[in-house]
Amino acid sequence: MSTDVLHRDQIPSAVTHALTAQPVTDLHTHLYAPAFGTPVPNATGQTDPAGLMLWGVDELITYHYLIAEVFRVVPAKVLPYDQFFKMTRQQQADHIWKHLFIERTPISEACRGVITTLSKLGLDPNEKSLEKYRRFFVQQDPSRYVDRVMELANVQSITMTNPVFDDNERARWLANPQALADPRFKAVLRIDPILLDYANAARKMTEWGYAVSAEPTNRSIDEARRFLRDWLDRQQAIYIAASLPPEWRYPTSPAAGQTMLEKVVLPVCAERNIPLALMIGARRGANPALQDAGDSLGQGDVNSLAHLCSRFPDNKFLVTMLSRESQHELCVAARKFGNLMIFGCWWFLNNPSLIEEIERMRFELLGTSFIPQHSDARVLDQLLYKWDHSRKIIARVLTDKYADLTDGGLHITQSQIARDAELLLAGNFAEFLAR
Repeated sequence: MSTDVLHRDQIPSAVTHALTAQPVTDLHTHLYAPAFGTPVPNATGQTDPAGLMLWGVDELITYHYLIAEVFRVVPAKVLPYDQFFKMTRQQQADHIWKHLFIERTPISEACRGVITTLSKLGLDPNEKSLEKYRRFFVQQDPSRYVDRVMELANVQSITMTNPVFDDNERARWLANPQALADPRFKAVLRIDPILLDYANAARKMTEWGYAVSAEPTNRSIDEARRFLRDWLDRQQAIYIAASLPPEWRYPTSPAAGQTMLEKVVLPVCAERNIPLALMIGARRGANPALQDAGDSLGQGDVNSLAHLCSRFPDNKFLVTMLSRESQHELCVAARKFGNLMIFGCWWFLNNPSLIEEIERMRFELLGTSFIPQHSDARVLDQLLYKWDHSRKIIARVLTDKYADLTDGGLHITQSQIARDAELLLAGNFAEFLAR
């Protein structure tokens, strides 16, 4: 018998230690390196109003989850949407702090996340105003603060999302891509309009010097492929990604979008041996007056995904789906297609009760051959709570699964648990990229 075999009552602490000690490769975020600019006042004395790196207490508290939540407490009849969005960021944060954290118990997961984050940074979450927190953040150097957050969250690599059709970001890449390089951050080429709004995407690509016509002709296909290759090279992107609505279907998507998928996106992915990440189920603008906070969800079609995996066996698909109702069918599909890798609990699924339910099902159907979580963070500081909360949930589920095996007579060792932790938090993603 191995010398590191664990007794049943030793398993919980061993699992917690392994998952806490294992650095995370966060495979999908909306975070940016400091070189993309920060709108937050800080110790460097330099701010960029259009900067893309979001961090600090005001960004944390005005996250769109909390904006939607505060309008349940102070409805638009009392404070109209347009008046709220005319407020400064600090005024919005003060409003949310007052109504969700002071006058009510901050019990929602989004509110709890702020409390955890402040505590992880050594700040007292019981302050009645935000001024002490603001003084703390204004003293921070953005790049050093990235290091601090990554160390506290034990995140070894952050994967960005880089939408090529966003003018603000695109201009930064064109100006000096070398200046944006940061070993802590990996780029991902986001191409939603090519699949969902081909006419406008074609017009943009034409403006940018690619001979892409309104109809996906052979010339347009060649030029669109050149466009993707150029941007993959410029960004050094590790995969291509798109967010799709619940109504998306394959092979019955709009003809132009389907052609671009089949003739442009998937061939370039196969040529570069990179995955296509599909995030399925976001319904945009359910309440447009709420801006980013007004998006909702719907149930996607797993059969369409299965058709895609079957028809393109040489392509790799990273997939997360937004609806709870999609999760069982998605797990079963992953059992049938080795080129499908499930990842994370996204957006409205990023709540402890749902994460636990979904991870239990995934372990029971897929063993350890999936990626249980990604942060989806839009504000740097969110890494602190999202990985703290998720690690605890994953530990609880894994502990139960190891205990079940122990009850069945299998020896569980510390080295086994450490191996599994590495696969789940980093190794499965690295292996899928390299496959």
